[in-house]
Amino acid sequence: MITIYKNPVIDLIGATNYLGEVCPSAEFPNWEALDSDEAESLVEFAGRGCYQSWDRPNPNTATVDGYVGHILDVGHGSVLEHVTVTLYIQGISRSLTHELVRHRHFGFSQLSQRFVDEKDFGIVIPPLLVDDEVAVDRLAREGSQALTAYQDVLERAELAAHEKGLKKFAARKASREVARAVLPNMTETKITVTGNLRSWRHFLEVRGGEAADAEIRRLACAILPFLRVVAPASFQDAHMADGAIVLEHGSV
Repeated sequence: MITIYKNPVIDLIGATNYLGEVCPSAEFPNWEALDSDEAESLVEFAGRGCYQSWDRPNPNTATVDGYVGHILDVGHGSVLEHVTVTLYIQGISRSLTHELVRHRHFGFSQLSQRFVDEKDFGIVIPPLLVDDEVAVDRLAREGSQALTAYQDVLERAELAAHEKGLKKFAARKASREVARAVLPNMTETKITVTGNLRSWRHFLEVRGGEAADAEIRRLACAILPFLRVVAPASFQDAHMADGAIVLEHGSV
């Protein structure tokens, strides 16, 4: 059975929380986070620790939004690295993830085609063709042919594995390892991605820009609202323009 994906499916799985309220120290006696559940309180704490400005002497930076906005203005991006956001992403192609995993500062855990049977095969429609039903139908037919080839190769590989005396688990893994060779770039995959706020800003800048590959740009645009849930101040300068993302301060 072929499942067709025209957009990514994203879940916010985890994010860093500020826990300083439960470990008070004489080193910062006047400090009180404005919101103990807000991830960006950790960004503010890290920045104030650099300058020992615990009492918030500047009214322009006395709020989290104002403080992080100043961080973006001056490019002090290192303090954004203390907060991470983890997303579980489905409905994207293997082609996309080949680009995604180049972002070295992210952590990745991706679906394994050696262990997972691709009988529930999915294909991802490139953004340029999502409204072209003829093209979608053609891609679906190509996907069906790939699935048939996958199943045929899998059966042959299973026979070969048993002839070599491989036990059940090893034979299954070896067979799927072989059969995945016929799956196309548009094969849908699932991946868990963790990155700090600075890394996410860089991702949005380079993958959300108008020059980026269309599918990964579609993903970047879909990710931005989730990042804003966790850290709205850290992405206050991000906006959409003609289907692409613009960061006024760049990746700091």
